[in-house]
Amino acid sequence: MGHRALVAYRRPDHLFDLRYSHWGAANLELADRIDADSPLGSGTVDSDVLADSVALDRVLTNYLDPCTHEALYLVSTDFDIRSYRVCWLEWGDGREQGRGAIVEIGPDTSDRELSIWFRATKTVLADVIEMGALSRRAAQTYLEARVAEDKDGHVYTYRGTDATGEEEYVPTPDQWIDEEEW
Repeated sequence: MGHRALVAYRRPDHLFDLRYSHWGAANLELADRIDADSPLGSGTVDSDVLADSVALDRVLTNYLDPCTHEALYLVSTDFDIRSYRVCWLEWGDGREQGRGAIVEIGPDTSDRELSIWFRATKTVLADVIEMGALSRRAAQTYLEARVAEDKDGHVYTYRGTDATGEEEYVPTPDQWIDEEEW
């Protein structure tokens, strides 16, 4: 099964090259393995490039499938690493599955605490939907708001690499990762 992560390496032109790590999301330990001497984390990150020259907003919307990936790593040109936990904001009932959020895990944020909070919140909302107290859409909107407001998450819609831009209306996220910080 694995613990899949998407690793985005920033280039000097401010675009990203994307790589895959099958076990990279496990306890977000990959952030400690990637450095200038071992840019692929001693073999933990695949050497094959999934995509190159990708703009930051397209990393989320076209490549970070929240149903598949558990983590995102943004690696700067000097190997400063920002680790994000990916939260899948849908329920596995065969409906649309493209809403996700990323939450940065830093020194003041516990990955375990976030995972427990998210699973508990999502499970309770699933029960509320099952009981008929909330619609699926209302519960999802509530979950998105809690992740964005309580956990400073960035909500996005994954469309895949073959997105044409002519899909149905997609709500604009509250905010994107600030490119100027990189």
